[in-house]
Amino acid sequence: MKNQPITFLTDAVLITAVVTVGRADTILKAVRNAGAMGGIVHLARGTGIRERLGLLAIAVEAEKEVVSVITASDYQDFLAEVIYNAGELGAPGNGYLTVTALERMATYIPEEAAARLARGRHE
Repeated sequence: MKNQPITFLTDAVLITAVVTVGRADTILKAVRNAGAMGGIVHLARGTGIRERLGLLAIAVEAEKEVVSVITASDYQDFLAEVIYNAGELGAPGNGYLTVTALERMATYIPEEAAARLARGRHE
């Protein structure tokens, strides 16, 4: 494996949605249909008022799905709205969404895209 310098992207955001179990697939399909490359889903366990609503006030585990999507800052509002609507986050108890600016991120960048980025820095 050859060593190569890291090219950091600085105009990206992380959109995270914490949703009820079963909604992540709908969200990912909507994200792909909106033009994003996809996202990551993982299971999480939360705590809160609902954990004490079980029979005889025995704690009920509140499992959630966490959907994470990275996108360019220019598309954050559009993609956040797609996720919000696909996850039906406007209804009580369906979850929430956050948008976090990423200071820097690095991943594989095709040579032609890296050349365009380099030209943009020097112009």
